[in-house]
Amino acid sequence: MVEAPAPLTWRDLAGIDLERLKRGNRRRVQALGELGVAHLGDLLTYYPRRYLDRSREATVDELQVGEDATVLATVERVRAVPGRSRRRRVEVLFSDREGARLHCVFFNQPWRAKQLREGMQTLLYGRLETFRGATQMTNPVVDLVGDRTGGIFAVYPLSAKAAIGTWEIADMVAEALRRCAQRGIADPVPPELLADHDLCGRHEALRLVHNPESFAEVTRGRNRLVFDELLRMQVVLVGRKRLRQRSGDGIAHRVDAELLEGFRQRLPFALTAAQSRTVDEILADLRQPWPMHRLLQGEVGSGKTVVALMAMLAVVCGGGQAALMAPTEVLAEQHHLGLSELLRSLDGAGGFGSAGGRLALGGLPPVSLELLTGRTRASGRERILAGLTNGDVDMVVGTHALIGEGVAFESLGLAVVDEQHRFGVEQRAALRARGAGGGLPDVLVMTATPIPRTAAMTVYGDLDVSRLDELPAGRAGVTTSAVTEALQQAAVWERLRAEVAAGRQAYVVCPLIEESDKVEAAGAEATYEELRAGELAGLRVGLLHGRLPASAREPLMAAFRRGELDVLVATTVIEVGVDVANATVMVILGADRFGIAQLHQLRGRVGRGSQPGWCFLVVENPSPPAQARLGALVDSSDGFELSEIDLDLRGEGTLMDSRQTGRSDLKLASLRRDRDWIPLARRAAESICDAGGPDPVLADEIALLLSDADIDYFDKS
Repeated sequence: MVEAPAPLTWRDLAGIDLERLKRGNRRRVQALGELGVAHLGDLLTYYPRRYLDRSREATVDELQVGEDATVLATVERVRAVPGRSRRRRVEVLFSDREGARLHCVFFNQPWRAKQLREGMQTLLYGRLETFRGATQMTNPVVDLVGDRTGGIFAVYPLSAKAAIGTWEIADMVAEALRRCAQRGIADPVPPELLADHDLCGRHEALRLVHNPESFAEVTRGRNRLVFDELLRMQVVLVGRKRLRQRSGDGIAHRVDAELLEGFRQRLPFALTAAQSRTVDEILADLRQPWPMHRLLQGEVGSGKTVVALMAMLAVVCGGGQAALMAPTEVLAEQHHLGLSELLRSLDGAGGFGSAGGRLALGGLPPVSLELLTGRTRASGRERILAGLTNGDVDMVVGTHALIGEGVAFESLGLAVVDEQHRFGVEQRAALRARGAGGGLPDVLVMTATPIPRTAAMTVYGDLDVSRLDELPAGRAGVTTSAVTEALQQAAVWERLRAEVAAGRQAYVVCPLIEESDKVEAAGAEATYEELRAGELAGLRVGLLHGRLPASAREPLMAAFRRGELDVLVATTVIEVGVDVANATVMVILGADRFGIAQLHQLRGRVGRGSQPGWCFLVVENPSPPAQARLGALVDSSDGFELSEIDLDLRGEGTLMDSRQTGRSDLKLASLRRDRDWIPLARRAAESICDAGGPDPVLADEIALLLSDADIDYFDKS
């Protein structure tokens, strides 16, 4: 008896050239190559971008002037009109199924005259407009769909360079699926798991997505393929996490619970329930023999600093060292100041000094804290580097200077990375690698930019996540307004002056300029001079930007904290870390240039005390996307809710590597649309990894579809 051939794996499909298809002639294969489709696996995962329902297709008479619309139409006549340069045009007359006609003009697309032929069926997408009394579409998007029949059919993404139509791709996909039917396509997901989630087989899913008979079939097929994409990613993340836990190459810290409880009781305020829960989670990690990888998310002002300090003290009191790396000098200085003040509050004798002094915390071991940035003087840098190497320095706060040449630790036990999205992956890995000898240091990543639960589970899937979802008591909150009219803007400055007259302070943030720090600084200086001579005349105004030297910046910030300045005009260097409880007004000029996360961060600089805060988002002519962002901020002060809205508005970007926001390396799955599937894929991946790991078919898929660079990126981040 002849044994049946094994089902086709993704690696088998990747090894089959498109020329082996009967419909895979040289022209089509070359055109698909322009679309990034090189083999049978690529073809089967070249998914439709939308579907046309023949029973609901729009007619020409239903189109509205000024609105974008899609219409199925047949080419009646094509005429190329000669002209100069970009004015060359091709005029095409189309008609719909009822005989109504639509005139379309294509500028600087002479190839349309050869592409569009009489009798060809097309799908047009464009805006109906009027020209010289007649309606037309100019440069509409054209999909060549051929003479399709049936209820619905797939429309594939095309490009002007690729001379291939939707119906040609559909024919090749259909043939590929027929050719695969004899052996079938390998399915690495256990049948019981498919049954648990009511998922169809993979071969069936591909057929339903490419050649459905109803939209219900599209949904059923898509759900299965989305699950596959998310499962592969989650298996990588969970597998890496389990491997790290089994490795035993971390540091099992001796956490003195009694000593830390004494520290907690000496704090000048009570920890929130969220802070207490998070501290306990971190301390439990520190006791384990594998390296901690934990993400600490917290709203602006939720108290991440004291949580980080307790973790750092736990490590230091056990004989290790701790480092906190911040993305900017302003933030590093703020962290150093905040940690110093917290430590001073525990020191009855007030004996803490920033120049190598050690702080005896009333029964706790003496602790030293230093600041290391690019502007640290040579003599101070030399002393700090020596102290890190010989263990005299217990804690250090710094910028990327912490991973600079000559920096070495005697026993780095904990690396805290704040606002990690501002560091490259390599920089974060370099700090982690500064641990010497006795094991890899634990890593605590902090961010004040709330991340959607689904995104955190995917992008940070190999990190444990702690959330500070509770603000300390006594916060008065912030009222946010979007300001567009001149009269409204006058009211903004009146409110600012009224708050200053009442003894409080304000920030004015300059419009965001992307070109360079130098240009942005010049823009800030111009705004500062204009405001000081106009709306802020007579007030005590300071200017802060990233190019200001430390010798000028530190006294300026100190003066603002002491209340010697009424208003601080600044760039986004104040986005994180600046904490002045007396500041109650935030005016953001050119607010439409900022994203939701940045605006929420900036807003968090005010309303941090017992007085209510005011945030004014000043814009002139916001675009519809900007209006949506600003409206979300006016309606909500919940950073986690805003992060979900931001994901919907902006797109999830890439997950595997440092590519551009707005693109996703998931072919079908979307963090927005497929939120419900992410935790299901996560749990499935955990069960697979805990049962001994993926089977050979799934393991080979992961090796084929996720590159070593992608997996290394996960591991380093």
